[in-house]
Amino acid sequence: MKKRQYSGSRKIEVIAYVSFTLAALACVLPILLMAAASFTDNDILNTRGYSYFPEKWSLAAYEFLFTQSTAIIRSIGVSALVTAAGTAAGLFFTMMLAYALARDELPFRRVLMFFVVFTLLFNGGMVPTYFMYVNYLHIKNTLFGQLIPNLLVNGFNVMLMRNYFRNNVPKELIESAHIDGAGELHTFFSIVLPISTPILATVGLLIGISYWNDWYNGMLYVTEPKLFSMQNFLNKIMMDIQFLSQNGNVTSDVNSIMANIPSGTVRMAMAFIATIPVMITFGFVRKYFAKGLTVGSVKG
Repeated sequence: MKKRQYSGSRKIEVIAYVSFTLAALACVLPILLMAAASFTDNDILNTRGYSYFPEKWSLAAYEFLFTQSTAIIRSIGVSALVTAAGTAAGLFFTMMLAYALARDELPFRRVLMFFVVFTLLFNGGMVPTYFMYVNYLHIKNTLFGQLIPNLLVNGFNVMLMRNYFRNNVPKELIESAHIDGAGELHTFFSIVLPISTPILATVGLLIGISYWNDWYNGMLYVTEPKLFSMQNFLNKIMMDIQFLSQNGNVTSDVNSIMANIPSGTVRMAMAFIATIPVMITFGFVRKYFAKGLTVGSVKG
């Protein structure tokens, strides 16, 4: 009987390992294909398609991006600044709201919880939101245009962190701190936060990725090229290449320039460059990510 149970558990483990391996490959292989395509000769890419082992390698895409190095470095700086400031501010507001909602003593807690859940289902619409931010908050062509709308506080992140506080921070620990004379802020920053590293890393990663990959806010609220984030700048390059390639009234000089632009491989190179910081960051917080996401999603 024990041998049968052992054999059955081994089969389940094998199936689980195979499934997880296939899922990991499904995530990694597209990134490897994108990287290989970025180093492929543009003519080979257009004629033979994508391949992990291209017939001819080329650095033309990265050489073209290097000609835009000044603008790219500036856009990377803007993205880094917006991501750092947005992650810090978003994490602060999220954990403060989540901790308040996790406390049963909070007056009107259910009403506040309703508003958080409501934002997961409905929003004010793009046009009213745009007019509010531009006409009343005056955030157009400022860094606040990439910081505040849509990304600063997310209801899903609030729910994750709130459930973590309810299920993993013992109430007895908070009560003992209050008995010793600690206030709410001192209890939160000195006792609750040090034991909440997994959920802080998880939510911080989610917020940071949202800011780094965001181009929607820049498209709506930023028209000054010097304030373009990396995503907006790369998108502008792609739009310029597409416009020149589709415009039939361009001059012969422009046609000769377009012939030397590796438009296909440039797309892959830009996408690969934008992916590198995310992969590096995930490598540092991955040990907290699964634990924080799993525990924080438990219903409380």
